[in-house]
Amino acid sequence: MKVHQFLTSYAYGDAIGNEALEIRDFLRANQIESEIFTMHFHPRYAHQVRNYLDYDRFSDPGNLVIYHFSIGSPVTKKFLRLPDKKIIIYHNITPYHFFLDFHRILAKDCFRGRLELKSLVDKVDLALGDSEYNREELLRAGFKQTGVLPLVMDFTKFDQPVLPVLRELFADGKTNLLYVGRIIPNKKVEDVIKTFHLYQKHFHAASRLFIVGEYRGFERYFSALQNLARELGVKNIHFSGHVPLAEVISYFKLAHLYLHLSEHEGFCAPIPESFYLGIPVVAYAAGAVAETMNNGGVLVHEKDLVKVAALCHEILSNQALRAALLAGQETALEKYRQQRTGRTLLAYLQGLQP
Repeated sequence: MKVHQFLTSYAYGDAIGNEALEIRDFLRANQIESEIFTMHFHPRYAHQVRNYLDYDRFSDPGNLVIYHFSIGSPVTKKFLRLPDKKIIIYHNITPYHFFLDFHRILAKDCFRGRLELKSLVDKVDLALGDSEYNREELLRAGFKQTGVLPLVMDFTKFDQPVLPVLRELFADGKTNLLYVGRIIPNKKVEDVIKTFHLYQKHFHAASRLFIVGEYRGFERYFSALQNLARELGVKNIHFSGHVPLAEVISYFKLAHLYLHLSEHEGFCAPIPESFYLGIPVVAYAAGAVAETMNNGGVLVHEKDLVKVAALCHEILSNQALRAALLAGQETALEKYRQQRTGRTLLAYLQGLQP
């Protein structure tokens, strides 16, 4: 059996690209030949991927091709023309209205993506969502053969120490709150900043907020966030920008609480990553977040930011509560360990073999 993967973009630090790499490595470890094909890719991944237009010389009706679908793309047409058996993994498409004021091109691609999703109905052998939330959207679109495959994640990549320079800068006794992810409007980073402002002002002045993620392409949104921080007079917000994995891991390990207030998520990888690293999580119940939390952490159903700030304070100051939360998160994490998700993937693949 040969199993190859298609993506539109293999971006540095992107959760979908990371999953594609981990699926490829998992398949290879199980003696299954596997390559990644994409249209766009970060230069540092040039040795890891191939151009999707070169797939013809790999194509075979006996192959399985997995297409990570998350946006409208010319890759879809190429995928549909293949004689190989076809699987899509649907990572959800952010509703286009989030981007209208900041990135019209991306808004168009997201709108087109939902139309393209329907074009795949009855043309694939299996449609998987990385959450039940996403699978239900596949059903509504008309797909018949569906399933759930949570992100295939190798948590051992987090087993490395904090970088000395970041430890020197930020292990200074302040309480560190953390957000990780793209700096884009649907993530509602402004709500994280407002909550942190309330926490710092009313509960714990000696605190800091790490905002770790890529903002290129959304410079206007990034500028609006910086203006907001200035207007509020909030101190000690550190925007890292796009940084290597070793730095992301360092920010995680220097954090005392992970705060996620996004209003659209098809999965949300930083949640199980925080679980693995022993960081209590507070997250807003949007999209697939409740499902991803898997009864771990604290799920917020109402954006009363004063209450959210007070909740963060209670978790950080009440050691018994924090210990109970971490124990619950450890239990919730079992759902995402690679041994389990990898077996699920292999079962789906073997089910499509003659």
